[in-house]
Amino acid sequence: MSLNLPAGVQINAPIKPGYETILTADALALVAKLHRAFNSRRQELLEARVARQARIDAGEMPDFLPETAHIRNGEWKIAPLPKALERRRTEITGPVEAKMIINAYNSGADSYMTDFEDSNSPKWDNQIQGQVNIYKAIRRELSFLNEAGKEYKLNDKIATLQIRPRGWHLDEKHVTVDGQRVSGGIFDFALVFFHNAREQIARGAGPFFYLPKMESHLEARLWNDIFVMSQDHIGLPQGTIKATVLVETILATFEMEEILYELRQHSSGLNAGRWDYIFSCIKKFKKNKAFCLANRGAITMEVPFMRSYALHLVKICHKRGAPAMGGMSALIPIKNDPEANEKALAGIRHDKTRDANDGFDGGWVAHPGLVSIAAEEFQKVLGERPNQWEKQRTETFTARDFLNFQPEQPITEAGVRNNINVGIHYLGSWLAGNGCVPIHNLMEDAATAEIARSQIWQWVVSPKGVLDDGRKVTAEMVRQMTDEELPKVKATVIAQGEDTATYDQAAVIFDTMSLSPDYPEFLTLPLYEAMD
Repeated sequence: MSLNLPAGVQINAPIKPGYETILTADALALVAKLHRAFNSRRQELLEARVARQARIDAGEMPDFLPETAHIRNGEWKIAPLPKALERRRTEITGPVEAKMIINAYNSGADSYMTDFEDSNSPKWDNQIQGQVNIYKAIRRELSFLNEAGKEYKLNDKIATLQIRPRGWHLDEKHVTVDGQRVSGGIFDFALVFFHNAREQIARGAGPFFYLPKMESHLEARLWNDIFVMSQDHIGLPQGTIKATVLVETILATFEMEEILYELRQHSSGLNAGRWDYIFSCIKKFKKNKAFCLANRGAITMEVPFMRSYALHLVKICHKRGAPAMGGMSALIPIKNDPEANEKALAGIRHDKTRDANDGFDGGWVAHPGLVSIAAEEFQKVLGERPNQWEKQRTETFTARDFLNFQPEQPITEAGVRNNINVGIHYLGSWLAGNGCVPIHNLMEDAATAEIARSQIWQWVVSPKGVLDDGRKVTAEMVRQMTDEELPKVKATVIAQGEDTATYDQAAVIFDTMSLSPDYPEFLTLPLYEAMD
């Protein structure tokens, strides 16, 4: 099928039936306009990340910016929220696959973040069919029939939709403008905004977004400028778009107020994106010999650096009249094991109880079966109030609080094996086109896979990477365990009735990404180049 493409736009991917409803000349014209206006700035900001990393590798420690002290000390608040975003006790997230969209919409959550990023494997068909699915869902036209003949349809009452485009570091390799790849984030945002913003407004809830993986307020300013141009382009009033920023990099922690300030006309708060945050800490301080984290399971929201980050986020949001959204526990319901299921549900309840008591205005869950538990815990604290902005935290957090990376132990053989097993399993699934995978009773996405391979890298490189039995973690140890874990992963996949064709490749990639002398910035970058 051929398309009528704007001048300078090329698509080097199959155009399947239905794709033409999304890849229209007018929508692609907005993609091209935004690319030409902002891609050079995006590239400069990505180069600034590299330069900042080099300074950290050389021993520089991050701190609050002296040049933006006037923003932190100023009297200002974000613009008022639309009614549809006033109450966000429970938010659910998942990839842009039809069945998952319907189940998330129908889950009973206040809000649903549909995801083009970490829980979505960015194959061309996933990205464009996801756009088609969202287009239909917003118009109440989406349905799904499974292999057993069961039909899934949208309920009368559904969650408020928010959409997460890809982060600044990701391209859309199948689309070029003037010979340059477009930003994956600009591509995702422009298409969904162009086709759906007016329809969402007519239905009373949108256009709302989640923005991932930013490292500075200048990256937030770029999004804000894109919003301004896009609203002008289709004739919407400024401030119509609202966006919540995921604080999932340690550098963004030092610029929370500045990020809110840059987006203040378009802001709907901040979210504590815990898994990417842990990955960010490992990545940023990977060459610091004094830094080494314990097993992933020991890095909870109660450890010092995670607790400081979470409470600081609540403090800043409530100071500025913005929602403070809690992150997502990876726990999910466990079928056929009542004891393990009860333990998992208790873990979810503990997570949401802590967040509600700390002052968060809502929190994320990974599964529809967890919505009611999260809602109950926030209901106990908030009652009928839409938020708890009157809870103003008074602690003063310093760089030392955010950089107090504990615990360093235990590091165990079981912890090393779990990271290898999860990493291979997730990568194999991702290569097959599934970016959101239940593994060992936890919901894993790209962020948790990044932690798995980053911890292996760190334990091998760091002098502190020593098991609790005294053995040093080495590349040889990891490779031997990889050989032993790969058959276990394949056996699990076969038992689930799935194909193992991608798992040998996944093991090779995991080896490369976790043992390469030069730490790869993002797992998904080389993976994306290897996929269709």
